[in-house]
Amino acid sequence: MARSSCIELQADEQARLLALARKSIVEGYSKQKPLAPDPADLAGHLGDKLGSFVTLTRHETLRGCIGSIEASEPLARCVARAAYNAAYHDTRFPPLSPHEFADTAIEISVLSRPEAIDARSRAELLAQLRPHEDGLLLEDAGHRATFLPKVWEKLPEPAEFVGQLMRKAGLPADFWSDSLRMYRYGVVSIAEPPATTP
Repeated sequence: MARSSCIELQADEQARLLALARKSIVEGYSKQKPLAPDPADLAGHLGDKLGSFVTLTRHETLRGCIGSIEASEPLARCVARAAYNAAYHDTRFPPLSPHEFADTAIEISVLSRPEAIDARSRAELLAQLRPHEDGLLLEDAGHRATFLPKVWEKLPEPAEFVGQLMRKAGLPADFWSDSLRMYRYGVVSIAEPPATTP
């Protein structure tokens, strides 16, 4: 990953974010709302306004993923909210149950601020992409979608990566328009080890 485009989170900050995410999911089950972090949890980078996604996996299979590229509140609050929503409000899945949570792993992606890509053609865009480093956001006429850098693991070819992202945005895979806006961003990933059932 292009580390220069990302913030560097200290080990204790990473541990605090994972703990916040897990606690937000646990408390969210009974309180029906995300955890509100303590002021002490907003120190350092955890108080910065940075985009983030929380991905939940169970037996190495996706179980929920929610987040935001742009942030209007501190990182700690964004992560607590995203963790709660990934567990209980990802419309692709039923709400996470307590017995599932025991073997669910959490991964947090902290995003650098997006930077515009100047490309006048699809070929120029493909040439500028850095596989396994760039997250990509596409916007055009009300259509919007993003892929985190992790998606390169499943779509390693730039043409396929962009094509599938176009489809996610509700556009044809080979779509191109002069009004298309493209942004790249880097990610710092913080992950728990995959949970296993005894």
